Amino acid sequence: MHRVVALCFDGVVAFDLTAPAQVFGSALDGDGRPLYEFSACSPGGVEVRTTSGFGVRPEAGLEALAGADTVVVPGYFAIFSPPPATALVALEAAAASGARVLSVCTGAFALAHAGLLDGRRATTHWRWAEELAERFPAVAVDPAALYVDEGAVMTSAGLSAGIDLCLHVVREDFGAAVGDRTARQMVAAPHREGGQAQFVTRGGGEEGGGSLEPTRRWAAERLAEPLDVAAMSRHAGVSPRTFARRFREETGTTPHRWLLARRVLEARRLLEESALPVEQVAWRAGFGSAASLRDHFRRATATTPTAYRQAFSPALSAGRG
Repeated sequence: MHRVVALCFDGVVAFDLTAPAQVFGSALDGDGRPLYEFSACSPGGVEVRTTSGFGVRPEAGLEALAGADTVVVPGYFAIFSPPPATALVALEAAAASGARVLSVCTGAFALAHAGLLDGRRATTHWRWAEELAERFPAVAVDPAALYVDEGAVMTSAGLSAGIDLCLHVVREDFGAAVGDRTARQMVAAPHREGGQAQFVTRGGGEEGGGSLEPTRRWAAERLAEPLDVAAMSRHAGVSPRTFARRFREETGTTPHRWLLARRVLEARRLLEESALPVEQVAWRAGFGSAASLRDHFRRATATTPTAYRQAFSPALSAGRG
């Protein structure tokens, strides 16, 4: 079982701690068995105060990090002062031994104090992004991203973005089907791209729900069709230029990139849950040809459709010989 340990500092943000606990605790295999073991630790194993006014007593001290496969650092209050030196040493040692390290919100400051973000892209809550960039110039801070996946080190923005990152981790570890099942269990959005904007810039009196949401939903149900900006803008009843501008304001990405991401996600689902040949997967996901699917799939996942199916649906792969 994959071991996840949350490193809690005094002034921990309760939501930033409980959200990962909920995500990883809700991730189950097809037989209902847990896929992760979640625990928490603190320097000295002492009780830590939360920003919500109550205390949390982790069950272990820093020694727990030595046995972690993934270390989560929730947001905390005293971000301008380095955490205890013993904690930074333990965090660095865990990363050096192969543990994946991820932060929620201002937890990125602890990773930066430990030197784990040097030379990497990272994000944090937009309110503190400029401060992170100024204090740690070796870090390439992306103030808009929901989360940033740098492989061994991942960072996320505030509150709900931590849920998005943890669901992304579940999806990367065990496949899109498990990730979506975990999201449904939590009544959370099944997938949000890390490059999506932290907040929406609205203009022209648009409603808070996003005026183009019906068109995105319409397009997501028709991925096999030859969709483009012109078709989507016609459905939305606006010009292609206005549609592209509003789309980026609402999602933080372009219609083309959004469509590619949705099609890759659909291809992943089909590869996991069906025995369809790759050619049929490509057609149903809207790529048109197996060659196009392989090209875009490799760019998005760093693997091939066949290798992905072997990893996440070995029974289906074996059944096809």
